[in-house]
Amino acid sequence: MGVAQTKRTSAYSKPPWIFKGSALYQLHLVKAETARAFIPKEFRLVEAFGYTLGGFFLANYEDSPAGPFDELVVIAGLVWNPPTSCAWAARVLVSSDDACDHGRKEVGLPSHVAKFSKRTASIPRKQKSINNCFLEMIGLETAPSRPDDRMDVQVTEINSNSTTSICNINFATAVPGLNSDKWMGPKINMSLPSFSGRTEYNPNLLKYSCDMECRVRAVQPARVLSAPKVDAEESFSKTADSVTGGLLDNGQNLSISVMLSKPILALEFSCLKMQVKAPTVVSDCYKTPGRTSLGVS
Repeated sequence: MGVAQTKRTSAYSKPPWIFKGSALYQLHLVKAETARAFIPKEFRLVEAFGYTLGGFFLANYEDSPAGPFDELVVIAGLVWNPPTSCAWAARVLVSSDDACDHGRKEVGLPSHVAKFSKRTASIPRKQKSINNCFLEMIGLETAPSRPDDRMDVQVTEINSNSTTSICNINFATAVPGLNSDKWMGPKINMSLPSFSGRTEYNPNLLKYSCDMECRVRAVQPARVLSAPKVDAEESFSKTADSVTGGLLDNGQNLSISVMLSKPILALEFSCLKMQVKAPTVVSDCYKTPGRTSLGVS
């Protein structure tokens, strides 16, 4: 899918903003050193043994104020916000100019325009074991059970007249028609609180939440490949892009490190309806740097 060509509208001017579609939410163990490069110093990182919880949110919106578009939110980690914690986005890639502009100015997100190229792959049917049948019954099946249910998503960031390949994401996906008989998991309501801001487009420190209604089930974690190849252990250096001839900046490089970190859980959101209220300015944050255990709630 290429970059969506959308006209400027006033739909975004009336919060809450509603997004409908599907998504993959994947949690990773991210090195605290990598996460701290994105998070303001006055925040305490939620961490244990040198790691925090980050990952990514890959969504396809069929309906939104900006029309249909794709989104990849790279989550650097969690920051302490008593009595809970909030996520911090390292980078947001969207296939819509309107969504990018709105994310930057109104929500304080590090948004960038990107191209999402999609390709489905045929996977032979695997014979199910008794354990797999049980996992499928409770919505925790992890192995693909039908052909044509794997998708490759190539994400390419677009900057002015140049393009930079960011990553390739390969994951199981429900194919309309073929998988209509597969249980999509229970219907739930959940909220994902996040901090944002401190960018050139919105210098304020903001807090917002994504309130969701969806069906959710655990799935096999997506496989993420860097493009070009990046050594996650040395992500602070610039890396040449052999495909485009461009250079990955530190923000891109560190974001790829987050994507390449170890996955621990993947959730498929279907029948998704997400409501985002207008962010609020945070006037009192915790200015004492420190460490907080992942077990704190």
